Amino acid sequence: MSGNIKKVKTSDLELKDRLVAINRVTKVTKGGRTFSFSAIVVVGNENGIVGWGLGKASEVTTAIAKGVDAAKKNLVEIPILKGTVPHEQLAKFGGARVFLKPASSGTGVKAGGAMRAVLESVGVHDILAKSKGSSNPHNLVKATMTALTEMRDARTVAQHRGVSLDKVFNG
Repeated sequence: MSGNIKKVKTSDLELKDRLVAINRVTKVTKGGRTFSFSAIVVVGNENGIVGWGLGKASEVTTAIAKGVDAAKKNLVEIPILKGTVPHEQLAKFGGARVFLKPASSGTGVKAGGAMRAVLESVGVHDILAKSKGSSNPHNLVKATMTALTEMRDARTVAQHRGVSLDKVFNG
């Protein structure tokens, strides 16, 4: 991941949580089978701040609550430009590959499953997204988050290059 990740504090934020996937895990012991659940959750304020978390517990509700708590601990700020992402981005995590492309107003969120949950939580309204390779929700969420954290707006690019904002576009 790039070095422009900004961590965000959870105080005074209205975060909405979305459940991406629940997985029932079975452990075979001497006394029989023991069931537990793992839940992957995405939280965001739908205005550029998003985080994901994984919760594991013997009950579904407890696993979701733990996932929400974990997600609140790793919130990041994502640049959003007019309801879409600033530029195209390709990212990979494990076997999951993700491609994000900005879309014009009114297009909607054209993304599937786990990617849709992350993109809606961050507050993107118009985007074209494609997942290639693995459809594992854990890796898809992580690949989408990687792609979003690597996004850079024009102001960040100008600061990084040490030039003025209009020189980035006319330069």
